[in-house]
Amino acid sequence: MFRFILMRLGGLMGVLLAVSLLTFFLMHMIPGGPFDAMTVQTAQMIPQELVENLEKLYGLDKPVWQQYLLFLKAALRGDFGYSYYASGRTISELIQEHWPYSIHVGLMTLAFSSVVGLSLGIISAMNPGRWPDFLGTGVSLFCMTVPSFVFAKLMQYVLAVKLGWLPTAGWEGPKYWIMPVLANSLGPVLTLQRYTRSAISDVMRSNYVRTARAKGLNEGKVTLIHIFKNALTPVVTVAGPMTASLITGSIFIEGIFRIPGLGWYTNVSIGRRDYPLIIASTLLWTTLISITYFITDIVYALLDPRVAYVKER
Repeated sequence: MFRFILMRLGGLMGVLLAVSLLTFFLMHMIPGGPFDAMTVQTAQMIPQELVENLEKLYGLDKPVWQQYLLFLKAALRGDFGYSYYASGRTISELIQEHWPYSIHVGLMTLAFSSVVGLSLGIISAMNPGRWPDFLGTGVSLFCMTVPSFVFAKLMQYVLAVKLGWLPTAGWEGPKYWIMPVLANSLGPVLTLQRYTRSAISDVMRSNYVRTARAKGLNEGKVTLIHIFKNALTPVVTVAGPMTASLITGSIFIEGIFRIPGLGWYTNVSIGRRDYPLIIASTLLWTTLISITYFITDIVYALLDPRVAYVKER
């Protein structure tokens, strides 16, 4: 177990280093720079002397490899520098300001999609070939074929513009939360429904379930002890990374509903070439995904004793 944890932590460090290196150099390979983007957005020419002073202030006048080493040294201390656009504000302050909105959206989406997706998956698997199975499959097909941003626009037109039941956009109270959560839940509902249905269907056809029924166990115990417990493993595999992806924000949903979350602000920073915020957001997302995979592997092994931490020799 200890060896497994050390190996995964070493892998996590390697992934973060590779992602930071790739992101940093890709940002600088794109023609132009942050102050060129500022000129385009403000429609005002920035004097060359001012641009040179700003580049010197933020260290952009140095070779790219040297900039990366300076960034890496500061990042190891948790210092991602200052934003090029939010004058005088650090990247940490901006993340602390905008991330809670994304976490709020993500957790509500996770709660709603877990209830709906798992319920539809269980009902479909327990009633193969019947109308509950067709209902679950129909919902998952809808979630698969309709993009979240199209569904969001459709809800805005029908529920907000035509019927006036809900506000068009914003994040000021429960009424504002309904449409973003519904639109953001399409992908998670699809994933959880399909994985749950497939996992339970596979377990129901297994030999140990047939043996349990042959021994005379009632259907309730067979379902709870033998089916649900063993079918939980593949669902856990996708639930962890899904959670990390949800709480880091959705560019489309936050943009459409004008939610000032981290996903929306990261999208804005890409257009502005705000390098420190771009790479900090990328590393945050990578770290959360890697940690959830790490936790998922441990939970996976605890749920299924057949899974070994280290390959036997």
